[in-house]
Amino acid sequence: MKILVIDTSGPVCGTAVMDEEKVYSEFTAQNKNTHSASLMPMIEAALNAAGTEISGLDAVAAVTGPGSFTGVRIGVATAKGLAHGAGLPCIPVDALEALAASAGDFDGIICPIQDARAGQVYGAAFRKGERLTGDAPMKLEDYLDTVEKLGERFLFIGDGAPVHRKAVTERMGEKAVFAPAYRGYLRPSAAGAIALSKDESTDYLGLQATYLRPPNAQKNKKLLEAMGHE
Repeated sequence: MKILVIDTSGPVCGTAVMDEEKVYSEFTAQNKNTHSASLMPMIEAALNAAGTEISGLDAVAAVTGPGSFTGVRIGVATAKGLAHGAGLPCIPVDALEALAASAGDFDGIICPIQDARAGQVYGAAFRKGERLTGDAPMKLEDYLDTVEKLGERFLFIGDGAPVHRKAVTERMGEKAVFAPAYRGYLRPSAAGAIALSKDESTDYLGLQATYLRPPNAQKNKKLLEAMGHE
């Protein structure tokens, strides 16, 4: 099954065309351009490099979060539009699971964390591809309390890792290691491998973003309403 993979859940915008045996093309970008400006040209480039068109694919896979609210919306909306136009099924992929897969082999606990601001992270824990905890937004200290019980060595990966590196190191010392910069982000092909391993898909209407907490805009609206403003 040949698929297009889309990820805009973090600071790196990425896309790939692949099947179970080969990655035909893979593009990532981390620059000053917004994901909305980068994504469609990257998709076009990925399809051209793979020598195919949307009509030649079997599905569209999208990383649905958790992550940046705006980023996730861009990727999911783009995947929905492309899938609807081409009549293709959609395959959702969890961002933290894909981050863990991007880390490669590690003899310990893989700790993917996305920066959720205000001292919080979106985090989970995995060991050799097995999920040990569910995705959750929590204070860094609470996350570390949770994962520290699971093993002796911990690999931190994701955009939250450099942000919280000092605090993690002060807490866990040599038990904590960090993915190097060139491996510290979500790889579209890793998300694609997860998508290809799934037996389930959905139509474009069923593809939904995964938000573990309300977006700031929604919280601000509720606050204004509580203050008596429309």
